[in-house]
Amino acid sequence: MKRYLFLSNILFISLLLLMNLDLSWAWTSPDCTIADSSLLSNISYYIPFCSLAPGLHIFASCSNVNDLAQSLAKLPRRLEALCLQGTVPILLADAFGHFPTLQLLRLQLGTVKVTSRAFQGLYNLKYLFFEHPTPCCLNLFLPPDALEPLKFLNSLSLQSYCLNSSHNIQLPISLRHLTLKHSCLTELQELQGLFPSLFPGSTLTENSSLPSSFLEVLDLSANPQLSQVAVRSLDGLQLHSLRLDGIPLNTSELIGSGLSHLHFLSLVGTGAEKVPGNIAAYFELRALDLGRNQIQSIGNEDLVGCHSLELLNLHANGLHSLSTHFLNALPQLQKLNLSMNKLGPTLVLPEGMVSSNLRVLDLSHNGLSALPCGAFSYLPRLQELRLSGNNISNLSSKTLEGIRRLETLDLSWNQIKVLKPGWLSGLPALTSLNLLGMNTEFFSGQVLQGPQNLSHLWLSSTDFLELFSLWPSTLLSLEVWSSVSVSFRIPRGEPFLLLENLTLQSRYVLLQSNTTIHFPSLRHLTLRGCNADIFSVKQPQRSFVQLPFLEQLHFWSDHDRSRSIQLSGMPRLRVLELGNLDSLSDSSPVNLEVLLKELPKLEVLVLSNLNVGNLSVSSFRNMGLLRLLVLNSEWALGLDSSLQELIPQMPQYVYFSNVTFTCQCESSWVGPWAVRAPNTFVYGLQKSICMANASDISKTPLLSFLSGHCQNDIELQSFLTSFILVLLLIIFALLGCPKWPWMRHLWTLFHAWCWKLGGWHHRHQYKYDVFISYCGQDREWVMTELIPALEQPLSAGEVLRLCIPERDFEIGQDRMDTMATSLKSSRTVLCVLSHQALSSLWCNLELRLATYFMVAKPGTRRLLLLFLEPIDRQELHSYHRLARWLQKEDYLHFPQRRMEWESFWKQLREKLRKSVQEREDQEL
Repeated sequence: MKRYLFLSNILFISLLLLMNLDLSWAWTSPDCTIADSSLLSNISYYIPFCSLAPGLHIFASCSNVNDLAQSLAKLPRRLEALCLQGTVPILLADAFGHFPTLQLLRLQLGTVKVTSRAFQGLYNLKYLFFEHPTPCCLNLFLPPDALEPLKFLNSLSLQSYCLNSSHNIQLPISLRHLTLKHSCLTELQELQGLFPSLFPGSTLTENSSLPSSFLEVLDLSANPQLSQVAVRSLDGLQLHSLRLDGIPLNTSELIGSGLSHLHFLSLVGTGAEKVPGNIAAYFELRALDLGRNQIQSIGNEDLVGCHSLELLNLHANGLHSLSTHFLNALPQLQKLNLSMNKLGPTLVLPEGMVSSNLRVLDLSHNGLSALPCGAFSYLPRLQELRLSGNNISNLSSKTLEGIRRLETLDLSWNQIKVLKPGWLSGLPALTSLNLLGMNTEFFSGQVLQGPQNLSHLWLSSTDFLELFSLWPSTLLSLEVWSSVSVSFRIPRGEPFLLLENLTLQSRYVLLQSNTTIHFPSLRHLTLRGCNADIFSVKQPQRSFVQLPFLEQLHFWSDHDRSRSIQLSGMPRLRVLELGNLDSLSDSSPVNLEVLLKELPKLEVLVLSNLNVGNLSVSSFRNMGLLRLLVLNSEWALGLDSSLQELIPQMPQYVYFSNVTFTCQCESSWVGPWAVRAPNTFVYGLQKSICMANASDISKTPLLSFLSGHCQNDIELQSFLTSFILVLLLIIFALLGCPKWPWMRHLWTLFHAWCWKLGGWHHRHQYKYDVFISYCGQDREWVMTELIPALEQPLSAGEVLRLCIPERDFEIGQDRMDTMATSLKSSRTVLCVLSHQALSSLWCNLELRLATYFMVAKPGTRRLLLLFLEPIDRQELHSYHRLARWLQKEDYLHFPQRRMEWESFWKQLREKLRKSVQEREDQEL
């Protein structure tokens, strides 16, 4: 009886707390943008964010950061990328310890001092950037061991920072890219004092197990004070790429720098007047970038020693003549960029200009107007030819003969008016053709005959463009521009069977009378400037009737809006962007209910300048899959109180950009919803304004108006409070009934849920910290390597309590019972997995039991999987169940190289120590 009396007191206190709780279902973080990287292409035009590395998921970008701890407090813990801009003078220890999954960290914090343990806990960090937006030199202090916790750091960038007070910075051996731009470097020899671990001859590398050289890319661009290269300043350094862009160096000094290995050298904008053939010969360079220099002519003597080059970039040099044996001197050359030079008006090829290896040639923007017959016949392996931005007016099959392997041809923005059938007959391998900027009004698919697999096509005309029949059936993407109209004169029954991407930029899209064009495979449709009647239900002849596989529609129109737009026949549409559909001639609001009613799978909705008017619950019916909602440039937007019905199903991300609301108390629910609970991230409300009427110019902040003029909407809170009160009273009555023993099981589940929610884990409940599961074939490795490593004392003197079946199971006991009891008494289960272990019945049984205990009491136990060799996770029993309960960091891969073992053991012990420490803190 005392137990139930105690329980009633607990429930009563919970009820009192609940009645004082301001219930809400969304959250916001001022000056921060939080999003999913998979949605970036849909919000980048409207919402500012920093550049990211590919493959990342959840990211946050914050500005005006002054109090770092306060700014980070409201960010989700499972971020993979974080960008911070503001003023933070010092980074304290464990500054980012709440973000263990962070892989990219970009900091623009002004003058900053980094403490030794500032990056503690960032074991997964791969990209670290210290940047300043202007090319000045701020002070940055990095202690020698600041980067020590970053065992997987791949790229380190320091831009507009001076490291004058920093010395002997230890770089992780995983580092591959190092950037120092706009720094205070005056001599390359300073790198030896800053990063001694880069150089094999330093004291640090002699007394450690570091490899002789681990860096691949060194970028020292934009350091104008770096005027000389001292002898042996890069002694022993081996690089794949070295970038010295914008530095007025004497590149010949690199020969005596001690640099022992180099593949790629970039000297963009250094003022060079000649090709540095001596440098190319000394290092046997494979790639040389000399863009934006002053190399106006190239003689035969300039190319001596360049025989190893595979890539040569001479972009924007004012080049007007080439060596008579230009390509003969470059037998290995595969990519040549001669764009933005002065090789026109007639392409004059040097005698004997022949290359059997050249794959890519760029002659864009050279003032070319005439190409001789067989101009490229000496390049039999050419695959990509770019002639954009010239004055070419005529092409024939003889001009392009001899390059039958050509796959990409760019003829955009020339003076081409007429193309005759058969001009592509000598290009059977062509897959991509760019004809944007043509001055033609008629284009027939017949002129595209010749290529067998033409997949990507770009077309344009100044005013009108009519497209006639005989189109290649292999087209996958088509982009057409015309300022007035695009007219499809294609007979019935000739569909674009394989077309997946279609972009039309024109005011009108016209069809031949009584003709419908079918796009059965279309996935992505973009319409820019098209009249909205293209989707009008009142049009007798619609351009797009059935698009069964369409997934993305981007529709921008700056013309009169049709009065009845309806998007039908698109059952798989996931992304919808509608922009600029409002016009002064028709100010009536768009009916979203009609517009969206047949789009049940919509995940992303972007509305810009649409004149939405008032948003209500009827606008979003049957849209339970919506993840992202963006409202941009809306005027007098109202949020109806009926939207509260959708609060539990609100999209994960809601963005308001340049939106002016209507000052009305009917939207009073928006304030509490937008700032407190974690189901939806809301951006833009903090800075939004509202107006009372059309003549109101007061620019009243929306949230200030709602808090100052509107009473708190307590209807929802009162309903939920009374509902939960009745529910708790019913539960209390049922728990007091001794005739229903099954209620004890419900109470046990509720108790486990409460423990998971509160994070209560008491160490004294468990006999062991770690249970180690392994098979007999892996026994020797476990006993000689794993156990000695785990039994070493931790940093605070603690020792992990290990359960090893072979050692701790008593003789004579039933192994099945002992194993189940030991697993139940262990806080963490470490499964050592190999192909032999996956074939072991005992190992599979232990894994199943560990999974069962973890699911039965969520949050009270942990399961770690240690892979001794590469294994596909799909081979694990109950893989899909494990995928739901295990986090990314619960999968451990043992390194194959012995030099990495010590750091792995340290990381594993630290992971287990933090788990023990958290439990002891909770207990206290």
